Amino acid sequence: MTSPQPAETRTRGRGTQTATLAEIAREAGVSAPTVSKVLNGRADVAPATRSRVEELLRSHGYRRRRAEASRSPLIDLVFHELESAWAMEVIRGVENVARDAGLSVVLSESAGRLTPGRTWADQVAARRPHGVILVLSGLDESGRALLTSRSIPFVVMDPAGDPGTDVPSIGATNWQGGLAATRHLIDLGHTRIGAISGPSRMMCSRARIDGYRAALETAGLPVDPGLIMTGDFHHEAGYRQGLALLRREDRPTAVFAGNDLQALGLYEAARELGLRIPEDLSVVGFDDLPVARWVGPPLTTVRQPLTEMAEAAAKLVLDLGRGEDPVAATRVELATSLVVRSSTGAPAGT
Repeated sequence: MTSPQPAETRTRGRGTQTATLAEIAREAGVSAPTVSKVLNGRADVAPATRSRVEELLRSHGYRRRRAEASRSPLIDLVFHELESAWAMEVIRGVENVARDAGLSVVLSESAGRLTPGRTWADQVAARRPHGVILVLSGLDESGRALLTSRSIPFVVMDPAGDPGTDVPSIGATNWQGGLAATRHLIDLGHTRIGAISGPSRMMCSRARIDGYRAALETAGLPVDPGLIMTGDFHHEAGYRQGLALLRREDRPTAVFAGNDLQALGLYEAARELGLRIPEDLSVVGFDDLPVARWVGPPLTTVRQPLTEMAEAAAKLVLDLGRGEDPVAATRVELATSLVVRSSTGAPAGT
């Protein structure tokens, strides 16, 4: 008679040990069906019991066998914030891959938090999707352990912080983009160049501003902290920070905005102050959203391949889900490129 297979395998050093759900249940002082309910994200488990079982699953390094984990035909797509054309480009890329794979996409938002809450993690465990893609977000230790124990692969796209060496991620060359944008303005003859950044806690914001600083320094131009404004990635921030920059007595003749939405806010601030673009003020954005081509004048911007990044993230998470063994972490950065349009020109008087 063939003995039943263990529920999971964990490794300590070079040796391998096994633990069954029954053993975990016995150690937790609950029944095996209760452990199964926790694994499946069922709501009918007392919070204290759930926490005790989850801690044991983590300490045992539990990982459900992929063959045992019946998956729903879904990809979970989680946004830090879901309210802009930027998000639509990402959704389009994930949908392209999901459609070809016969899967649907579930959208959720972490309401501005950099990690989704426990309720979301429990819902994902109950849905058992093919994979999870987190955009400008990440997972805390308990969330990662929960998904890992259910063999639900996850990928972080455009990570807000350092996702860690063991977390697959897809990003873009943000530093290079900030460098290219600022060098373009320097090559046009601008020496007083302002910048509007996104949140400083986000890695992409910091990388773009670091590229801006590097371009100024290599050109022998001073980096004036008074010309660097920090906001968020919304139109309103571009407007507010743009007014602050353009009302300075020694205002900049050019501004590098952290994204296209900020650049459009800066357009509004310039119009309010009677400044013409590009005659009085040159503007460069970042992302190359469709609206960048439609505004007047069309916006010079750094193209971030959002749809391609989303497609790469979706393909990676599906590849991870098909693997029989744990896959080494993958970190991919897709190239940015400068798209020159009509919002930039030589400074007045040159």
